This record gives sequence, C-alpha cells and structure tokens, in this order.
Amino acid sequence: MLDDAGVAEYLDRIGAKRPERPDLAGLRHLQERHVLSVPFENIDYHLDREIHLGEQVVDKIVRQRRGGGCYEVNSAFAVLLEALGHQVEILPGRVYRPDGLGPAMCHLALRVTLDGEPWLVDAGFGRNSRHPLRFSTADVQRDPHGEYRVEAAGEGGFDVSLNGSPLYRIDDRACRLDDFGPTLWWWRSSPDSPFLQELFCSLALADGRVTLKGNRLVRVEGGQRTIEKPESDQDLLDAYRTHFGMVLDELPDSGGANRTIGIQLT
Repeated sequence: MLDDAGVAEYLDRIGAKRPERPDLAGLRHLQERHVLSVPFENIDYHLDREIHLGEQVVDKIVRQRRGGGCYEVNSAFAVLLEALGHQVEILPGRVYRPDGLGPAMCHLALRVTLDGEPWLVDAGFGRNSRHPLRFSTADVQRDPHGEYRVEAAGEGGFDVSLNGSPLYRIDDRACRLDDFGPTLWWWRSSPDSPFLQELFCSLALADGRVTLKGNRLVRVEGGQRTIEKPESDQDLLDAYRTHFGMVLDELPDSGGANRTIGIQLT
C-alpha cells in the first residue's frame, strides 16, 4: 500500500487535493483529476517493455508521468483509492465490438462501495465517464462526457453504454489482478491484439480530447477540431511532451505485432 509520501506524490501527479474522508465528493474529484491527467495509451506495447499491474505500475504513471491501458491505469488508481481509505474491488469486463461481445477479462474496472452503495469507477477505457456511475439505477446518468447507462444484463453483470451505444459488460463478481494474466498475455503477444495493431495516446480535456495515433494528432476542444501531422521524430517527441506531458527517450514503433516481452502482475 502507498505510504503518505506516495499518496502525496500521486495526488500531485494528477493535480488533486487530498480528500478529508473517503466519500462521494472526494471520489468524484479524484476520478475527474485522474481522467484529465493520465492518458489512455499503449506506448509500452510498441517499445518492447514489460507491462505492470498494481503497485508496480504506480511508478510509471506517477514518476514517469505516463499512462496506460485499462489494466494499468485502473489497477494503479485502485492502489491510490485504497490508500485513501476506500473499499475497492476489481471487476472484469467484456468490450462490445461490431460483432458483439469480445472475450472475457478484456477490460478491468473498479467497484467502490460508499455507505453500502456500489459505484462504477473507470479511468482507463478511453470513453469512460469522468465521474463515478451508480450501479443501483438503469436511468441515464449525465456526465461531462455524455449520457451513460448502467443496466443489469440478462446473462448477469451490467451493460455500460454511452449515448445509447454499448461500451462493455462488467461482471458483478470481483476478481484478482492475477486473473488477468492469460488475457494480458494475449493483448501483449497476439498479432490480432488491437493494442499491437495501432499506436495511440489519448487524453480527455476539460472540454474535449486530444489524441495522437501514429503521426496524426487530433485535438477537439470547445467544439473546434484541429488536425496536425508531426513530420520529424523531434516533432513527435515534442507532441508527446506538449499535449500529454510525456518526456520519451525514444519513439515507439507503430508496427508492434508478435512482441512477447514480459508481463508483471504485481
């Protein structure tokens, strides 16, 4: 568990104030700051680097000022929330694709229980909400990122949708980080893995989003959309630093299929 110094360092990384108590107001603040500060990105998948989960990924996010996929970002966020006194459980999910639900364990989200009420907390999906979502209602839950629903699925679990489009189905049975090992291996090594087919880095803004896919930078803010194409390696490094706060010592390779460098769960 993070000590007080580690908590302070993490909070500084995301520009958050330390909540006085583990309540909903504090949780909303922490999730919002996390979503607006930590990018959804797959750079390490294209740099032949190990993928860590849990406490070991905190160093990457906090000290290296990086982001990651759902496994990394949400498991690190869980470490912070637990250190601040929250009751946190890890939930597995299946992402909706054009042809239906994807494989099991392909998403990791969090359930935080406050005064007996469970909340869905997700800071690492790309289209996740900025604030916690109630499990207890199927009504529309309005968020700065759109209108979300969390509805009980007939086959068990909950379907999460954004503006009427399904995002993922989350299981209501908690699991351990170790349970994601086989699926993380697939994401890290299979030629069919979306994380190996396309390099991306995306960060939510207060009124929009900035995304770098390969060498195409798209910034949507205040209803205005701009597109840039960094040409040189230095231009790309500058784009990572300027828009995402990342100082990279090398550029990721956009063609990363069949890489099998290690996976670390703890």
